[in-house]
Amino acid sequence: MELRQLSAILALAEHGTFSAAADALGTVQSNVSTHIARLERELGTPLFDRSRGVLTEEGKVVVNRARRMMVEMEALVADVAAVRNVVAGTVSLGMIGTTARWLAPKVLDAMGREHPGVHLSVAEGTSAELADRLQAGRLDLAVSSLPSADEDLNGEGLFDEDLVLVVARDDALAGRTDISVEELCSIPLLLPMQGTTLRRELETALGQGRDQPVALTPKADIDGVRLIASLTFDGYGPAVLPACAVPDYLHDRWVTVAVEGLPRRTVGVVTRHRGLLSAPARAVRDLLRDIVAEQVGPAARPGLHPPSSGGAGRRPG
Repeated sequence: MELRQLSAILALAEHGTFSAAADALGTVQSNVSTHIARLERELGTPLFDRSRGVLTEEGKVVVNRARRMMVEMEALVADVAAVRNVVAGTVSLGMIGTTARWLAPKVLDAMGREHPGVHLSVAEGTSAELADRLQAGRLDLAVSSLPSADEDLNGEGLFDEDLVLVVARDDALAGRTDISVEELCSIPLLLPMQGTTLRRELETALGQGRDQPVALTPKADIDGVRLIASLTFDGYGPAVLPACAVPDYLHDRWVTVAVEGLPRRTVGVVTRHRGLLSAPARAVRDLLRDIVAEQVGPAARPGLHPPSSGGAGRRPG
């Protein structure tokens, strides 16, 4: 098995045809076909269904492993360069949308100053989407909600964030500093989809320490906290959101109201349990730690707090 054979099947998986894979690799179609055929002979199974133009199930397994192997090869090159005090290479960083809004610009600025040789690729997604991309080797690390539901991923808490009710400044609740959970349940809300981390956290908080059950009143169930925030700011209804979901430039139109008994969410940096971070990826992780350390606490960004000890690590299976 050779690296060029793995590169060929990765290009085929990415581009869908032998000719497009050859173009992406800067070679001819016959070379790609030869590499795939040799890999199939060595593994004793077809990896690409040529009649349908799709990977076989065995091919998908090979692609998932090959992608991780290529990531490790790139990390090897970057680590050797780092020994000579040259931190350079490409790092793929995932972020949940509400955090990316304020954290991504700070990371880009810091990387440009401290590690100009590192090319940073930032992808936005939900915590579940980012976990899938990490597992597939498409991301080096991610900033997402903790704990991770995937036992093959490690999480390190960066900060805890208040969950608050967001209402328009002319709303009747805008003059309140806080409301009770019972009051919250009487308000039609734009809510996260059932089964998402934030929805589970909200529903768990409603059931704690109460003799009588209470339930949220959904105005609509929305897939994605970033989309919920956008719809809220467009006037479609109030929502419970992380404190930093309200950008600074919208504070003249929107107000955050504390809800008694709602837990904070923990946000952290997530990496694969197996495999070592490359030197450039370690540099990004260290910058994330430093940037967030400057943002937590009442004197910095409102609603952020040092991480609780319970947020880090892997969620038990």
